[in-house]
Amino acid sequence: MKSVIVIDYGIGNLHSVVKGLKHQGAEVTVTSDPSEVSSAERLVLPGVGAFGDGMRELQRRNLIDPIHQFVATGRPFLGICLGMQLLLSESEEFGRHTGLGIIPGKVVAIPHSPGIKVPHIGWRSIQPPAGTTWTQSLMQDVEENTMMYFVHSYTAVPSDESRRLADAQYGTVRISAAIRHQNVTGCQFHPEKSGVHGLKIIHRFLQ
Repeated sequence: MKSVIVIDYGIGNLHSVVKGLKHQGAEVTVTSDPSEVSSAERLVLPGVGAFGDGMRELQRRNLIDPIHQFVATGRPFLGICLGMQLLLSESEEFGRHTGLGIIPGKVVAIPHSPGIKVPHIGWRSIQPPAGTTWTQSLMQDVEENTMMYFVHSYTAVPSDESRRLADAQYGTVRISAAIRHQNVTGCQFHPEKSGVHGLKIIHRFLQ
């Protein structure tokens, strides 16, 4: 059985993430213990809410260094929703906030324009960016244009386009649906709430 640590930093409901992981056969531990985080076999950073609040809670629980220590080992890391956004260098949500800086870039507001409602809530199809393949990634078992479930008002903009793993088109706005760097993958959508196709991503993460 595959072992997974889910980081509890007081931001968001962990139940659906834990349920999705267990459904795919994982042995799941939910913890805010820094030593357990840094020594995990696989690590998941979930979260909903504001970027600044998330970083403050990670700092308050002394979890930032353990997350960096874990990433440096090359073991699998998955960030979901806010957990994906925190991977970037900074966010403009309610002021400027410094992120984990694991993937260079920034988090910006989804622009208001005709036909676009913010927050972006609901099902949206995802595609690999031009020149990108999902082979040997967590998306490998997912078909292009599969629908995934989103709930967010801000979107990640990696400094390096090659870090974009999947996009979603929301009106005229290109949303970063997933990003990656080496052993680190982030999903803006909720794979644990995206039915059988989302569970394929969780399954691949466990493999």
